[in-house]
Amino acid sequence: MALLTLEQIRDEIERRAPLIGATGDLLPTYGRTEDFARPHIEVDAQQYHFVVVERGEELARVSTNELYELLYRVFEAATFSLACRYELRHRKPLEDSRRQLFRVQVELLAKLDARWAERRAEAHRLTLLQHPFSD
Repeated sequence: MALLTLEQIRDEIERRAPLIGATGDLLPTYGRTEDFARPHIEVDAQQYHFVVVERGEELARVSTNELYELLYRVFEAATFSLACRYELRHRKPLEDSRRQLFRVQVELLAKLDARWAERRAEAHRLTLLQHPFSD
């Protein structure tokens, strides 16, 4: 199956983004970096690439030939940013900030895809095994 173009990928992302209130710099750029750790998407003849560049240095690159995986990466990042913003506005003294952050991120992902929410919840669970809440 042929890979989607950057324009088609943008359409897929922009169709889903309003479901969680993701706009502007919460979404990636396409084909080029803006730097400052804002993700961007590249497409070559064989794969999609989710790339994060900061201060001219590539910090992360996830390559896949599955659109579903690419979209998960995009929305995992967007929901993390949204959850961080939520937690900051609703911070509870003496509560580990990850309690709200993790819950909100999973809730947002569930609005997009139940499997994405389950995947992220499992990642949070594994994180907490090594680094439990500290409240």
